[in-house]
Amino acid sequence: MIQSQRFIDAISLFDKSNENDPNKESFEGQDFSKELLYAIRMTQCLDKFSPEAEEALKLAVRCQHIRRWEIPRENYEMNRVGYLKWRNDLKIFHADKASEILKEVGYEQELVESVRFLLLKKQLKQNELTQTLEDVICLVFLEFYFEKFSEKYSEEKMISILQKTWKKMSSKGQKSALDLHLSVHSQDLISKALA
Repeated sequence: MIQSQRFIDAISLFDKSNENDPNKESFEGQDFSKELLYAIRMTQCLDKFSPEAEEALKLAVRCQHIRRWEIPRENYEMNRVGYLKWRNDLKIFHADKASEILKEVGYEQELVESVRFLLLKKQLKQNELTQTLEDVICLVFLEFYFEKFSEKYSEEKMISILQKTWKKMSSKGQKSALDLHLSVHSQDLISKALA
């Protein structure tokens, strides 16, 4: 599919924004700004999972964590209530930042609202595009972040996290998750979570 100039410009501005992330991550011998690498992984995953995805979804996937470091988890109470408040504030923040860029490159309000709708995770399990975004988020987490994440918590906690992740995914997403090349440790945890 040939992309419009404004799509190319939006992706470029999302990436430039995420290049400012002070947190770094090394991958295959190269250093990246953490959120830029995450955004690239999200796009690559969507391209495999749903190659015919529409423009709003491609844009939402690329900016799903835009400038995330500006709202650190430590600024909230370290409990479930604090966690949920942080996650909700992040969704609104990402939607606002993305909207500014989309308007700047000339997108009409209808598409801006479509991307906002997705970033706010509206109608999960009911809206196909929101569900695809959630599937991609879960797949990227499992493939690239789950192993390191699992080092911080007990097996019991990780099984609970996996079960919650699994419930968020569609059957197509779950099938793709089972096809990922994961470590023996991660596969073992998934097996226990699904038992």
